[in-house]
Amino acid sequence: MSLDYRLTLAGSTPIEQVAERALPEPGERPIGVPPILSADLYDQYGFGVTIRAGRNGYVDVVADEGSWEWEPEDYVAIGFDVDKFADMQWVATNMLTVVRRVLATGPEDAALVQNSDVLLLTRFGGVLVKHRRDRWWGHYVGANQLIPG
Repeated sequence: MSLDYRLTLAGSTPIEQVAERALPEPGERPIGVPPILSADLYDQYGFGVTIRAGRNGYVDVVADEGSWEWEPEDYVAIGFDVDKFADMQWVATNMLTVVRRVLATGPEDAALVQNSDVLLLTRFGGVLVKHRRDRWWGHYVGANQLIPG
């Protein structure tokens, strides 16, 4: 069994551009044929990554205040597939570094979700909100410094 995280970005930003923002080193960058790019980064970062573009998105997850839904018309999703046996502190640090890069280099509305079920972060209109602040963000040393707010 694995863990997965997904950062969904609203809009039609080209996936190649998102891949470059997420992983600036050319040798690490996901490759493939749009609308899907992928890379095996388990040895380097503890996860595999897939970037895909889509239309008529739908996110329905649990947030701090109950159920939360979002339906971006166009979107790009960055999926992180984590082996459950990996050192989660190391993986979380690496994943949040990628998330920080993407958020810092573009204005898109965004949502970070764990296991297609739990909302961890949203950004709408430039306002970043962390969810599950004590349970998830407080569990990983340095998480709050990697993604301030």
